[in-house]
Amino acid sequence: MSGKAPTWSDQWGSGGLGSDEYDDGEITKKNSKSSGSGKKMENAKAMASVSMDKAKSAAIVGADKAKSAAVVGAQKVKTGTSAGLKWIKNQYQKKTSK
Repeated sequence: MSGKAPTWSDQWGSGGLGSDEYDDGEITKKNSKSSGSGKKMENAKAMASVSMDKAKSAAIVGADKAKSAAVVGAQKVKTGTSAGLKWIKNQYQKKTSK
């Protein structure tokens, strides 16, 4: 996000967007007063990057586990279906051969 967006009070309070008193200069003046230093922002971005990397690696591990579980489940369904169809075939052949 750009950081130049007006606040809620700028938009909806008196003198907000759409009023004659609104001035783009007010937004830039308010946003130019930063409460923290540039170092704090850099540190926060670095921490966020590290956290994002950890989250990505955890998601990859989770996705791999889910994939392997899905493959095993699919194999079980396939073998179960095959066994069930063989059983049905045998039952049918027993009835028709009598």
